[in-house]
Amino acid sequence: MRPDLGGAASYAAGMSEDTARRRTLLIVHHTPSPHCQAMFEAVVSGATDPEIEGVDVVRRPALSVSPGELLGADGYLLGSPVNLGYISGALKHAFDCAYYQILDATRGRPYGLYLHGNEGSEGAVRAVDAITAGLGWEKAAEYVIASNKPTKDDLEACWELGATLAAGLTAD
Repeated sequence: MRPDLGGAASYAAGMSEDTARRRTLLIVHHTPSPHCQAMFEAVVSGATDPEIEGVDVVRRPALSVSPGELLGADGYLLGSPVNLGYISGALKHAFDCAYYQILDATRGRPYGLYLHGNEGSEGAVRAVDAITAGLGWEKAAEYVIASNKPTKDDLEACWELGATLAAGLTAD
């Protein structure tokens, strides 16, 4: 089931380019497997739905995202495999490289999370919750956590996650 984007999309569509500041949704991901890739593509598809206007969706691999890109974004979507019960080293590296630069400047910004792992996702969730709490980010949607090959429902939930985060940025 896709979220009703009517309110936020209609609101943004009714504003001129001069009165509506474009927003940026930054997708920071580590996508080393076909299963992670399928989830990433579903998230991107939802975030770039044509009904959502006024939002630029920027995709960056976790190993190459810069502190400036994190500072410039209005919201975040994080994607990671679960490795040994924790987020990927790549996503942790992204936070390690930018933490102090973004610490105060990004408080209150919305984020979402999708994870893929065969077991032990609790540690990865705890890690993201701790990092985002320290940054003062606001959880904007339920996390999507898939095990083994993502199901049709998992991929639909990823689509909804992307659409929800992007549409939420138009509501400001």
